[in-house]
Amino acid sequence: MSGQSQRLNVVPTVTVLGIVKARLVGATRGHALLKKKSDALTVQFRQILKMIVSTKKSMGDIMKTSSFSLTEAKYVAGVNIKHIVLENVQNASLKVRSRQENVAGVKLPRFEYFTEGETKNDLTGLARGGQQVQQCRAAYVKAIEVLVELASLQTSFLTLDEAIKTTNRRVNALENVVKPRLENTISYIKGELDELEREDFFRLKKIQGYKKREIERQLAAAKEFAEDKFAEKVSLQKGVSINSAHNFLSAAMEKDEDIIF
Repeated sequence: MSGQSQRLNVVPTVTVLGIVKARLVGATRGHALLKKKSDALTVQFRQILKMIVSTKKSMGDIMKTSSFSLTEAKYVAGVNIKHIVLENVQNASLKVRSRQENVAGVKLPRFEYFTEGETKNDLTGLARGGQQVQQCRAAYVKAIEVLVELASLQTSFLTLDEAIKTTNRRVNALENVVKPRLENTISYIKGELDELEREDFFRLKKIQGYKKREIERQLAAAKEFAEDKFAEKVSLQKGVSINSAHNFLSAAMEKDEDIIF
């Protein structure tokens, strides 16, 4: 039963053999393509992992710098600088948009920030602390850039991880289940066809032997019939019985050992 479960339940014919061979060729090509896709995704996965590590290292320094700049701005311009900035801002000037990047048939989400509109806080901190406020804004803009890049990398990382797992499952299924089952099916069909061919050959030999014996029997019957006819003719000509004619013909056919010629 275990051997039967490792092959397809098909009728062993030449047509089915051709179909199974075509399926095996398709499975082999699919396995090769999926293997190449898995390798390409793995290379991209490792590159993204390196970029995530380097981005996280730089993010720590950038966030520390931006927090220190905010502390400086609050110290120089006063604690109420936060309310003044919020009053001057109506809409966000930094926005994030998404796009898709195709890597070996896998669509990876990519995020990027862009500036829309003009900033209206140029006069913020005009009395005192204006330079520190602008430095704080530049530091947080850089922090937003790094955060958007990190979010894009981590989202692509998770998407690639799931795609690699799915591709590897398909590769393993083709390599360990589909291809061996098709190969076992082809071997089974070839064995059955060879057995049928041997049976047909044996059957033809039996038929030829039967035909040969039948021809010999018909020839013997025809010869016996001809002898009967000839004996009947001799008996009619000589006026003897058919048995006497048969004995006469038999004696005539026997060779006399004393006669040389």
